[in-house]
Amino acid sequence: MNTPSRAVLLIEDELKIRRFLRAGFEIHGFSVREAGNAADGLKAATFNAPDLVILDLALPDMPGAEVLERLRSWSNVPVIVLSVTSTEDEKVRLLRAGADDYVVKPFGMAELLARAEAALRRYLRNATRTAVISAGPLSIDLVSRTVFLDKRQMRLTRKEYRLLQILATHLGLVVTHDQLLADIWSVNQRDNIQYLRTLVRKLRQKIEADPNNPRLLVTESGVGYRLHSRIETSPGE
Repeated sequence: MNTPSRAVLLIEDELKIRRFLRAGFEIHGFSVREAGNAADGLKAATFNAPDLVILDLALPDMPGAEVLERLRSWSNVPVIVLSVTSTEDEKVRLLRAGADDYVVKPFGMAELLARAEAALRRYLRNATRTAVISAGPLSIDLVSRTVFLDKRQMRLTRKEYRLLQILATHLGLVVTHDQLLADIWSVNQRDNIQYLRTLVRKLRQKIEADPNNPRLLVTESGVGYRLHSRIETSPGE
């Protein structure tokens, strides 16, 4: 049986560097997906679930540090940052923000591959099948990306799962409209809030005993939404 190739996402705006990275990773058995800007990179990370992300800090549409922050709001995928800056303060700031490693340009492919293998080993040691979040009758397995309601596996669309995943990783906390819009659609304009309301309504129809009187996925008026760890005894709207 063939071992599935590991998937790496390259978020880098310089075509020459992307080609260099692609060649190096593919030679070593990785499957590679490319993104030339932050918006495309976040979409690819959401929909394709890479095993590793290589993230350039100098992107044309959003600072790489902000991309890292958004990734870390819902994912623990290993992230290696690329930068022309080598100051200690910068490295410490990004490592504290959730980067797994930091490589300064210019760099050799052998060094990057060694760091990638080390990051993947650490991740695999920590990623166990116990990464399950419980919310009332819901069970959300963040590793296998499966959801059970009263021990019955549910069928969710990608966006429905993404919404539930974000709320589950912030269990009991309010997640703002702007954050949800940015993380699910890569937009934060309030003109698009109807997209979010429609998605919430569809998800409630699947997880709530009474979608018109939600007790798990509740609205925080004018702010956002909250997923409770247990069924609330008072109406959520």
